[in-house]
Amino acid sequence: MKRVYNFSAGPSVLPESVLRRAADEMMDYQGSGQSVMEMSHRSKVYEGIIGSAESLLREIMGIPSNYKVLFLQGGASSQFAMVPMNLMNKNHKADFVITGQWATKAQKEAARYGEAHIVASSKDKTFTYIPDLDPSTFSKDADYFHICMNNTIYGTRYTKLPETGDVPLVADISSCILSEPIDVSKFGLLYAGAQKNMAPAGLTVVIVREDLIGNAMDITPTMFNYQIHADNGSMYNTPPCYTIYMCMLVLEWLKNEIGGLEKMKAINEKKAGILYDFLDQSSLFHGTVVKKDRSLMNVPFVTGSDELDAKFVKESAAAGFVNLKGHRTVGGMRASIYNAMPVEGVEKLVAFMSDFEKNNG
Repeated sequence: MKRVYNFSAGPSVLPESVLRRAADEMMDYQGSGQSVMEMSHRSKVYEGIIGSAESLLREIMGIPSNYKVLFLQGGASSQFAMVPMNLMNKNHKADFVITGQWATKAQKEAARYGEAHIVASSKDKTFTYIPDLDPSTFSKDADYFHICMNNTIYGTRYTKLPETGDVPLVADISSCILSEPIDVSKFGLLYAGAQKNMAPAGLTVVIVREDLIGNAMDITPTMFNYQIHADNGSMYNTPPCYTIYMCMLVLEWLKNEIGGLEKMKAINEKKAGILYDFLDQSSLFHGTVVKKDRSLMNVPFVTGSDELDAKFVKESAAAGFVNLKGHRTVGGMRASIYNAMPVEGVEKLVAFMSDFEKNNG
């Protein structure tokens, strides 16, 4: 069996030890005589799995007791509607910083339910930076303030959070969750699709402060009401059972094999440093993001030639470095180096890039 180095932006690489354990337990989960794929979500065995997943997430992220953890479906994209339906309920307005495609979609969806005020945008330079924010432009009576913490497509990340005062800060953390420590108490709500750093596709995690639950708009569908899911322990209907199980395994890997988020951050900084250092000295490749806003998770880069970009993507895939083609909206290349990508994978990619540069520079 030959494993490639998978630089996909999502669904993404998973820890090899997690995949092996899942394979070992595929037919018989801990003596139950059945696969997690086929067991009832109402069974005691499965209650133990979802309970363990939540407990581990709370421990690893340091989630305060006055926050609910919800395991939902619908992807982060469903949260573009769920957040305003549940939170835009007092003054019917929210602030948005536009730093890429997902922040744009979140703002446009929220505008269907109230005033979605754009505070700042980096669209003028193809989202290659995080804009400086002027608090005097913030809406003092906004129901929430929304950011996309890490931008998967464009490779930027916030290194400093907006100071929003009493206005709850809401963040899409789909592509950076569990990559480094985060102070949950600074946010009113966090949400993330799991398919980048947590589990296979199918699970969306929402971490929401309790006081923000219970005032959903009258038009809110039952399945879009946070209160319903909080009151039913994320099992109002059948949850994405197997994906939650895989999330539990990844969380155990983070805790027991990695040693927590501080150590995970150090590994991620090392990987990103290796790749960015090469890009900074390369005469052929160059990164597209301003240095101070570079993501640890998603690294876009180009040669400056569409022909050479295409050649690199083709040759890298043949060499075992897959899914390096940039997002269809921006082109070029992008290496997503999520938690489960080993340091060795980045080192070997850089060695390949160096050889490609010698042969094509």
